[in-house]
Amino acid sequence: MTALVRALRKERGLTLEALAAQTGLTKSYLSKIERERSTPSIAVAMRIARALDVDVGQLFADDASRSRMTIERAPARAGADRYHPVAAGMLGKAMSPFVVRPGRDFADDPHPEHSGQEFVFVVSGSIELDHGGTIVTLDAGDCAYFDASLDHRLRSTGPVDAEVLVVACNDNH
Repeated sequence: MTALVRALRKERGLTLEALAAQTGLTKSYLSKIERERSTPSIAVAMRIARALDVDVGQLFADDASRSRMTIERAPARAGADRYHPVAAGMLGKAMSPFVVRPGRDFADDPHPEHSGQEFVFVVSGSIELDHGGTIVTLDAGDCAYFDASLDHRLRSTGPVDAEVLVVACNDNH
């Protein structure tokens, strides 16, 4: 993600300061993302993607190729990072799906909210979802659909690490 964010920012003639102003993030936080010192949450990545005028999934993808249909086999996600975009190369996506492997602690994200809505489906394991200060436990097969403009965070709580399908939909789509 880092090389692409930096490349897109420079391609658009933006300084870190200008990108910070457009995203509402600090210049130092953006610099940490570009230098691989911090992995942004989906909400933060959505802010950056909006400012850079790209699909958020492309920021997480290794290959930013575009197509009208994408197929992704399960083994392709094995060993993936904490946030793995699904169908990152798809043209004109109205949704931004991710396979997420939440950590054991709630992420220390300074901006976990974003416009739009979000759908969370627990594929395996158990998680806690903190949505605007209300914490709910979700087990494999459970799901939640919520207003993403409130702070929201996930954490894995069961004996095995959880895997969660997260689909974010921005108000712009």
